[in-house]
Amino acid sequence: MARHFPLFGCGGNSDSFYAAGHKSSLAACEYLYGLGLSAYEYECTHGVRLSDAFCASLAKNAHDYAISLSVHAPYYINLASEDEGIRQKSILHILKALRAAEKMDAGRVVFHPGTQGELKREQAMANALALLEEAVFQAEREGLLDTVLLCPETMGKPGQLGTLGEVLQLCEVSDRVRPTVDFAHIHALEGGKLQTSRDFERILLKIQHRLGEEAAHYLHIHFSPIEFGRLGERRHRCLLDKGFGPDFEPLAEVLVEYRLAPTIICESAGRQAEDAVVFQSIYESMRQEMQV
Repeated sequence: MARHFPLFGCGGNSDSFYAAGHKSSLAACEYLYGLGLSAYEYECTHGVRLSDAFCASLAKNAHDYAISLSVHAPYYINLASEDEGIRQKSILHILKALRAAEKMDAGRVVFHPGTQGELKREQAMANALALLEEAVFQAEREGLLDTVLLCPETMGKPGQLGTLGEVLQLCEVSDRVRPTVDFAHIHALEGGKLQTSRDFERILLKIQHRLGEEAAHYLHIHFSPIEFGRLGERRHRCLLDKGFGPDFEPLAEVLVEYRLAPTIICESAGRQAEDAVVFQSIYESMRQEMQV
C-alpha cells in the first residue's frame, strides 16, 4: 500500500531514554511510540554483534508499536580502500548488517561509503563502485536484498566519499541500492548553502531524475543541526543549540508541496527523539498551512 506521509524517528537513543531507566534498545519502539514517532534506526556503528533472539524481539516490538526499522552499518566500511584486508572486511560488515536487518524486519541498511585517503578521487570512486558490485553480488546470492535496501549515505567532509553525485552513482549499481540523504552533511560540505526550500528541492529533483520517482518519494533522510568549519562537518548539534542549520521548515515545505513520504531519522546529539518530535510538528503545521 502506498504511503503518502513521512515517517519520523531517530537514530539510536536519546539521553532521556536512559534517564528514564531504560537499559536496552528493546524498549525503544514502545518509547518512540509514546512520543508519537514511527521510525527507529538501530545503530551497529561499532560492529554487528546481535543475537538472533534480540533481532526477533526487536522485530516483534517494532510490529507491535508500528515502528519502521532501519540499521546503520559499522563505521569501519571503506569501499575505496586498496588494502585487500579492509576491502574484504568491508564486505563482511555489509553482509552482517544486512543479515541483522533481515532478522529484525528492517527495510534498509545505511552505510558510509569510505574515505579517499591518498588516492585520486576518480580512483577512489572506481574502487568503491567495484567493491559495492561485489558486495551486492554476494548479498543477492544469499537473498539478503530481497526485502532490504542497501543505502550509501551522503557525507560531510571533503576527504570522505559521499557527495550527492557520488552516492547517486553508487546507487546505479543496483535497483536494491538507494540513497540515504543526510541534509546536515550536505549543509556542512557545501558551507551552509541549504537555506531555502528551493535548495532542498534541487536535491530531491536530482534524485528523482537519476533514480526515479519511487526513490525520491520514499527517500531515507537523516536530519539534524550541525556544526561545521572550513573542513566540513565538526559535530552534530541539537535544536537547543542556537545558530546551527540547516532549518527543517524549508525541507518540510518541499515534502508537502511534492507530497513525498520519506523516512526522516533525526541524529541530533543527545536529543534525537525530542528533535524528531519537533520536526514532525513542523511538518504537520506546514501541511495544514498549505492545506494539502
